[in-house]
Amino acid sequence: MLLGLALVCVAAVSWGTTGSVMALLARDGTPSPLLVGWARMAGAAPCLLLAVFLTRPGSPRAARLTVGGWPPLDWAKTALLGVAMAAYQLCYFWAVPRTGVALTALLAICSAPILITAGAALTLKERPGRSTLAALLLAVGGTAIILGGPRAAGGASRDFAAGAVAAIGAGLSYAVYAVTAKGLLRRAAPLPLAAVTFTLAALLLAPVLALERDAAAQLAAGWPLLLYLGVVPTAAAYVIFGAGLRRVTATTAGIATLLEPLTAATLGVLVFGERLGAIGWAGTTLLLAALALLARSGSARH
Repeated sequence: MLLGLALVCVAAVSWGTTGSVMALLARDGTPSPLLVGWARMAGAAPCLLLAVFLTRPGSPRAARLTVGGWPPLDWAKTALLGVAMAAYQLCYFWAVPRTGVALTALLAICSAPILITAGAALTLKERPGRSTLAALLLAVGGTAIILGGPRAAGGASRDFAAGAVAAIGAGLSYAVYAVTAKGLLRRAAPLPLAAVTFTLAALLLAPVLALERDAAAQLAAGWPLLLYLGVVPTAAAYVIFGAGLRRVTATTAGIATLLEPLTAATLGVLVFGERLGAIGWAGTTLLLAALALLARSGSARH
């Protein structure tokens, strides 16, 4: 379990860099949020497809793990992954201008582990132990404190309620992705699964190109950072996440991914001169305690 937990944590740390990249894009006039969401999917898909081609398996057993060996039901579940990933981008980035960056992250990221725990119990028959549930409470509470501190303050817009619903919709979309992927990874390899998922998500989000004004100019202006978003915290991170998810429960993976906001907050302090304050550091302590509890629980099983 410890290896799986470590892999999920690596993926979460990678995801935590996206906020800093968005801040750098904003300095030169950031592309629209929805366009960034499409660019992440479109940048990841060809990288993953090329990796699948270059790592084609030679053994019959390995072949069954690749795209050609999937039964129709697995194809349907993989399509659900693509829809969930596209829905996450739409919900999250639609919520940001209505609810604010911090509160959107708070609602989406903190709701996801709870929804994953419920979904895993219903569909995967996972029964989290007391230590896992304690870690869940610590992690969600710590993340809420980190994200819901002074940076979340501000007046609510008229569309605040709609934005809040969309943010929770993003959390639900991610929970659907995590729980469905957990079931599929029992039979499918992480790399081809991610390749199909992000290719489908990119196609589903393609209409954004027609809806956004000067889409080509926006993409050209920020292409190095957009390429990074597609390759590192999307393509590579989700393959690593899939490899880790195969080794841990969906609930454990959901808790570990809360390292994402911790990484984002840390980069904000170190790179952009932001301040967490006493409340932020208290939340950080709770989140790290949750991860330590998970690691201790995992080592106790070996």
